[in-house]
This record gives sequence, structure tokens and C-alpha cells, in this order.
Amino acid sequence: MVKAKLHTTKYHTTPRPQEVLPERLPMKEGQRRVSIFVEGYEDVSFWRGIFDHYEDEHVTFEVSVPPREDLAKGKKTLLQLSDQLGVDTLLCMDSDFDYLFSNQTEQARIINSSPFMLHTYAYSTENYLCYAPSLHNVCVKATKNDMRIFDFEKFFADYSQAIFPAFLWYAYSAQMSVPTVFQLVEFKSTVRLGYLDIDNNGADTIEWLRRQVNRRVAILEAKHPEMAAALPQFEQMLFKRSVTHNNVYLFMHGHTLMDNVVMVVLDAVCNKLVQLANHRIDTSARQGQALENEKSNYKNSIYNVRDALLFNENYKDCFLYKKLQGDIECFLATLQ
Repeated sequence: MVKAKLHTTKYHTTPRPQEVLPERLPMKEGQRRVSIFVEGYEDVSFWRGIFDHYEDEHVTFEVSVPPREDLAKGKKTLLQLSDQLGVDTLLCMDSDFDYLFSNQTEQARIINSSPFMLHTYAYSTENYLCYAPSLHNVCVKATKNDMRIFDFEKFFADYSQAIFPAFLWYAYSAQMSVPTVFQLVEFKSTVRLGYLDIDNNGADTIEWLRRQVNRRVAILEAKHPEMAAALPQFEQMLFKRSVTHNNVYLFMHGHTLMDNVVMVVLDAVCNKLVQLANHRIDTSARQGQALENEKSNYKNSIYNVRDALLFNENYKDCFLYKKLQGDIECFLATLQ
């Protein structure tokens, strides 16, 4: 894995004796503040990055975790604030399966119908960070090498096709409230990548994955034939909610996608990009100290792959993000 440069920053986490903590800056005259509550600390920067584009002289946004004395966080905690919502207070959360399930569950009905609850449409914020067309740029940030050696869009279309049957089982068992049929840990072990062979754009890895999925699905079909019979109708419902065989990675469990799939792919590709960059330096005309300096300069320029992914903001042409934009614009219209 590409190593990160280490930057050590010391923060004073508790006030010093007699130290006065800063207060919030006053708003501009005529400006309105909207409080936005999110599921956890890691979501603050994601939603801040989104609402940056809508802040102007009329409205400003403040993103934070739920304002509770017990510091409880998470989606269920957010939903407990539903009676406090209005034009000055928004809840922003991961969709999980609530977008796909539409009106099939009470929670989905509440979230999908409220103008003051915004959700990702993708399973979670992590799915946006892992948006396939943006991953080449992540590699460039990490390795400072812009050579295209891997087609991320094709690979994640192939990946989606391979895992689609397992995704159907996992999502359907969740909707039917019988998650023991296909638990998250089982889904995770079925769709994770143990490695990536980047030759032929990962075709051998995809074929290995397809065999894994087919074995698991065959077991599920044998154990639960009544559920297997209901899957085609459920699949049609998902198609109506924008799911296709090529994009299902956007709707799967976000941390599984990021930690057990995308990071495996990025590490493999970035390692090759670093090797290529080092080879170019080694075979250059530079020699002696000048060569060593060039190697050192390049080594100091590369960046931790995971950090590059976490700060990815190149997902805003995703069709699901367009849906989220539409919801934000509808909310802003209520402020007029």
C-alpha cells in the first residue's frame, strides 16, 4: 500500500484553566441559519461539502451531530428528532435500504415523504466516495501518476453483475424482516474481494467472485425455495428504483464496498502506478545524488490511498446525487 506522509498536529481537546471558548460568529444581516444534523462525525464533512454549493447571502448552514447530552448518534437517534423539523432544521442521513424499499416499510415511508429529511439515495455516503468514474482521480491524488492502466467503470459494472444475485437475496431478506436468511456478515464474505489481478482489467478476479456468488445463491435457493420464487417480482421493484445489473454497487452496504472491495482495487492499482513512476525515474538520465533526490521527492509526494478516497468529491455527476440535489433545491424553495 502507498505510504502516507505523516503530519502531526496537536489539538487542545479540553479548555485550559480560565480559557474562554469561542462563540459562533454572527450571521450576516438578512441571512438565515439552517441547522443540519447528521448521523456521525464522519458525515459532517461529506454533507458540508454538499451544502457549500448552496450557501449565499440569504442562507447559511451548520452541520453537526445530534445535539444530545448523552452524545448518542446514528440514524435512529436522528429519527427521534423528527418532531423538531422545519425550515430551520434538517436531518441528513444514509438511505440504507429506505429508498429502495419505498413504501414497503414504515421508516421508509417517513423518510421518503418528509421534505426535511434528506437521504443519500445511494446506500450511504461511502458509496458516493466509491463512485467508479471518480476512482482514477483518487489514484492520481495518491500516486501523482495520471497514467490510465485500469478501467474502473468497466470493472465495477462487471463487479455489480457478478454480485447481483447475492444482493437480491440480501436486500429481500432485509425487506421481509428475516435477516437471518442472509445476514450481513454472510453477504460481506460472499461479495468481498480477497485480491485483484489487474491483468485483463480484473477479469480473473471477477470470474472467481462469480463462482463464489453462485455457490452461495445455490445454497439459499435450496434452503428457501419460497423466497426464491418471490425474487423476480422483488427484482422488478428494484429496477423501478434505479437499480440495474451494472450499478448495484451503489446500493450495497457502504462499508463493505469501501473496505472490502474498493480499497482492495485501489491498493492494487496504486501499487502498480507507483512502480511505473519509480521505473521512469530509475531509467531516466539522472544519476548519483540527483537521482536520489528525484526518488526522495517522488516518495514524499505520494499520499495515503484511503485518505485520498475519504476526501473524494468527484461523485457529483452520479445520477443518484442529481436526485439529492433536486431534494435540496425543493427545500431551498421553501425558504423563499
